[in-house]
Amino acid sequence: MKFQRQTKILELIENEPLETQEELSNRLREAGFDTTQATVSRDIKELRLIKVMTANGTYRYATAASEQEGGMQTRVRRIFRESVTSINVAQNIVVIKTLPGLANAAGYAIDAMREPSVVGTLAGDDTVFCVMKDNAAAAEFREDTIKLLA
Repeated sequence: MKFQRQTKILELIENEPLETQEELSNRLREAGFDTTQATVSRDIKELRLIKVMTANGTYRYATAASEQEGGMQTRVRRIFRESVTSINVAQNIVVIKTLPGLANAAGYAIDAMREPSVVGTLAGDDTVFCVMKDNAAAAEFREDTIKLLA
């Protein structure tokens, strides 16, 4: 029962901005789990849940791993924005020019984005080649990354 309850807790916090243990307890009861605040408190501790600030200034429960991943994504995007000087397309290849010595960082940022249309990246000193699935994907990726730089 504990495993199912904790699985449900992870599902709930993934899909809903739950701020308090009381809200979490109520949602668990609605889902058919007879639980107390003390049990929910222990589950939160065992699952290592944390409270993170949302975009509108409220707090919600999240897993520590999702917060680290979110923080990492923010840093990776900032590194990308600060290192890229131009983006061009040559058929299905996107050529990204960077400040000297920062192509590897930009390439890592692209890999971390896990864009499904990116077949692979190759980074030198100040240039990253992104091989895309096709010409249309390359053009779309260029437009999306330009927006990311703004």
